[in-house]
Amino acid sequence: MANLAIESAVRLGDQLVRDGLITPEQLAEALAKQQSSGGRIGSVLVDAGALTAGALVQALSRRLGVKGCLLRHGLIDPQVAKLVPKEEAERLRVLPLFKVGDELTVAMVEPQSLPVQDRLRALTGCTIRPVLVLEQNLQEYQRKYLAAEVNVDSFLASVEESDIHITETEAVDEGPITDLDKMVEGSPIVNLVNLAILTALRAGASDIHIEPDRDATHVRYRIDGHLREMLKPPKGMHAAIVSRVKVVGRMDIAEKRLPQEGRVHIIADGREVDLRVSSMPTILGEKIVLRILDKSKLSFELETLGMQAEERGAVEAMIRSPYGLMLVTGPTGSGKTTTLYSALDLLRNEATNIITIEDPVEYQLPLINQIQVNDGVGLTFVRALRSILRQDPDVIMVGEIRDQETAQVAIQAALTGHLVLSTLHTNDCPGGVMRLMDMGVEPFLISASLLGFVAQRLARKICPSCKTSYYPPPALLKRVGWEARTNELFQKGEGCRECNNTGFRGRVGIFEVMLMDTELKRMVQNEASETDIRVYLAQSNWRMLRDKALDVVQRGESTLEEVLRVTRSENLEVGDPTGRGAD
Repeated sequence: MANLAIESAVRLGDQLVRDGLITPEQLAEALAKQQSSGGRIGSVLVDAGALTAGALVQALSRRLGVKGCLLRHGLIDPQVAKLVPKEEAERLRVLPLFKVGDELTVAMVEPQSLPVQDRLRALTGCTIRPVLVLEQNLQEYQRKYLAAEVNVDSFLASVEESDIHITETEAVDEGPITDLDKMVEGSPIVNLVNLAILTALRAGASDIHIEPDRDATHVRYRIDGHLREMLKPPKGMHAAIVSRVKVVGRMDIAEKRLPQEGRVHIIADGREVDLRVSSMPTILGEKIVLRILDKSKLSFELETLGMQAEERGAVEAMIRSPYGLMLVTGPTGSGKTTTLYSALDLLRNEATNIITIEDPVEYQLPLINQIQVNDGVGLTFVRALRSILRQDPDVIMVGEIRDQETAQVAIQAALTGHLVLSTLHTNDCPGGVMRLMDMGVEPFLISASLLGFVAQRLARKICPSCKTSYYPPPALLKRVGWEARTNELFQKGEGCRECNNTGFRGRVGIFEVMLMDTELKRMVQNEASETDIRVYLAQSNWRMLRDKALDVVQRGESTLEEVLRVTRSENLEVGDPTGRGAD
């Protein structure tokens, strides 16, 4: 048996050498050490520093033909982990991770063991999906999640305060020390807040929601535009968690009746990240939302955002104009600000004076003068915009046109030799013209100043790790005019560990660009209706947002269901320029 084990170990070692993960000399040293002290060859190589645990898991998963992973917080649901009794989990060398429907994903040292899988099925009544895990890694997390007294604190022990460094002072005004203050200073609360932030960063979340409930606190992350619950601390910890976040955000921990806002700069996982903190009183306690502004994951390349060559050319033509107004439209969360930042990134240089007015300033960019709106002291969009016209700007970005006064000042700036970029809340490009008219802006001013519109949406991208083929429902194909394609395979995500079993990972932009040509300017000046504008655009072979969304499906980047979901607010069917579609 020993010879067989050594022979098996040598085969693994040969594979590692062949893959270039270790050298023959490192393998020889590890084999010698294994013969004297025992253990698996992979563990010996990891302990010696010749191989990382992640590389070993990948090599073993390829060797066995199963998925592999390194366990981490956020991957394990504490309630699901208890589905298998502690003694049985240790005997079988397993740890349940999470459950989707009746499928239970289980970390196993021997994922190919059918008897172990049969026993797990009998214990849980679930279909078992095994993933390979290293034994030392498994034992560490079994201790954290399977202890008899397991609670939130028990699996926070490995998250140290040093994992997150807050670069702005956390000091608040001195006051009487209360029991709550002492509780906030305790490491379990600090660790819980750190864990929530670290896990959110690693999961690519854009927001962290900390919400009170009658029996618990819910910690949910917004990932790719969708909220997912990740942690569920006991209800008794909620007040302390809120106070800790307020201290970090330099907010008043004594004020619980009014909304507050704060901001903090942190270094986490070696990355500099800004957190924008908002508190809101509810009937069950205060709710906290932390917006994560991670510049390391932000791309200002229009192509990277999903903009195709034709659309990029039209946008660049607008922003290269010496003066005029370009508006980006779409609902909240559709990526409008990122598109504006991308345009500014193309324009910024030492010869151009760029000034922005934002509420709030989300990302700080070099060579750009950024102004934060502050209604409390009277620094509104309109007042700031009027003032910066005396600052000799070349390019002005206004975060949002919300009212008639802001719109009129922005248009006057565009007419007097400035390039003005801003956003507008409308569903699509033709609707943007009507929105400006509804605000009371004179049609001749719109016609004279407007360069064009960019309308956009963000659709979730198919996860590349679990991409598979499928046949969409015939009714769905008929809805977009693809009745003849019922026998054609389309792409979707099957769901895997990498995408939290959603089938999606990341997002792609869908863009509609409308340049104001001579005829459109004439129609606007003559107060043409939105229907007339749509008919003209359709006759000009202009492609609306829904058409561009279907291109994303054609390229295999997203699913038909997803792009229809994000473009449904248009209320348009393909080829229906009047806007009387059934969607």
